[in-house]
Amino acid sequence: MSITADKKKSLISDNQNSKNDTGSPEVQIAILTERISNLSEHMQKHKKDLSTRRGLLTLVARRRKLLDYIRGIEETRYQDIIKKHGIRK
Repeated sequence: MSITADKKKSLISDNQNSKNDTGSPEVQIAILTERISNLSEHMQKHKKDLSTRRGLLTLVARRRKLLDYIRGIEETRYQDIIKKHGIRK
């Protein structure tokens, strides 16, 4: 259910802006998107798991805030991230 270290490293390397970039909004959104997809699969199997549902909603809200932040800075970056990760608006 959680992200492996190798998967996290590959997400960081695919989305970083520079060599040492690990905390930019793009990287954070990529990691959150992966965690959200894992929890969504879990919720498909375990519909009554309310604690996981709450955690999932928290992650979605956190990703939404980061997306809103990027959208306020530069609309093209926002559109690129939405397309790259297949996030619905």
